[in-house]
Amino acid sequence: MKDRSLSYKDAGVDIDGANLFVERIKPLVKSTFRKEVLGNIGGFGALFHLDMSRLKYPVLVSCTDGVGTKLRIAQWLGKHDTIGIDLVAMNVNDLVVQGAEPLFFLDYMAIGKMDVDRNIAIVEGISRGCLEAGCALIGGETAEMPGFYGEDEYDLAGFAVGIVDREKIIDGSAVRVGDVLIGIASSGIHSNGYSLVRKVVFEEGKLTVHDEMPGLGITVGEELLRPTRIYVKAVLNLIKNFNIKGIVHVTGGGFYDNIPRILPDPCRALVHRGTWDVPPVFPVLQDMGRIEETEMFRVFNMGIGMILVAPEKESGDILDRLSVLGEKAWVIGTVDKKDDSRKGVIIA
Repeated sequence: MKDRSLSYKDAGVDIDGANLFVERIKPLVKSTFRKEVLGNIGGFGALFHLDMSRLKYPVLVSCTDGVGTKLRIAQWLGKHDTIGIDLVAMNVNDLVVQGAEPLFFLDYMAIGKMDVDRNIAIVEGISRGCLEAGCALIGGETAEMPGFYGEDEYDLAGFAVGIVDREKIIDGSAVRVGDVLIGIASSGIHSNGYSLVRKVVFEEGKLTVHDEMPGLGITVGEELLRPTRIYVKAVLNLIKNFNIKGIVHVTGGGFYDNIPRILPDPCRALVHRGTWDVPPVFPVLQDMGRIEETEMFRVFNMGIGMILVAPEKESGDILDRLSVLGEKAWVIGTVDKKDDSRKGVIIA
């Protein structure tokens, strides 16, 4: 008797499931298309017509990022429809700090086993994020990798491309002593520091994703899966109307590592504690993990997801505009001359 012939599906790769997945996400993807997108998904590459007529010296800006171990929370909770928003946010927020308008986005999804409904939920989140950022989801890759990932495991990476006129690139070179720091509220932890979060909450606190987060009135899973806020439309509005000299996306590295990235060498930032509303999740984490305050500001955004550097005389109008745009914001500090300590950020 002949041995049964093997198929790709016997090895754990479901081609039919993958094809079904692509067909079902087409309407989601198409909903994000800008007028520059040519064709549809399913080709070997995505096509985007770059209209450079409106810019004098167009410069493309690109970035790539993932969601990190926040993915574990989604997988433990079995809720996958918001993690795609985080994926888009982590990329487009990096683009807009340089003054760039996001044009298009691509995603990479590595999975252990094809789960069409779960994967569609992930793409739903990615599509929502792209719509919020005004960019097109023009392509991606789903790699089924049995034996490499567990059946319920997956990883995500995102890739974004934006455009800015060379003369309008925001890189912090115009920042001067006396400028103010305007902090825009975060929606919570966003997508950084989750290795520490997981250690504090699940190892030290002995909690599960279904338990109530101490003092917050919601479950651990609900708090930890709050999507990262997307600031693109608000920031693009501001840079067209105000003298925004520098922008900081407060991601991994918190205040101490991110703010110095846009400060000229003679400058440092003075951040004034108590000038903004810190979401309650941060003191809860600090108390549960007995985390020093310096470490909190080095790891987390502490309630400030984006920082703008602008002239003090424009700060009032900028705050008013942010309020109209639906953002909470505060003047949280100033730019000072760096002293002999050479520290880039002082939090006092």
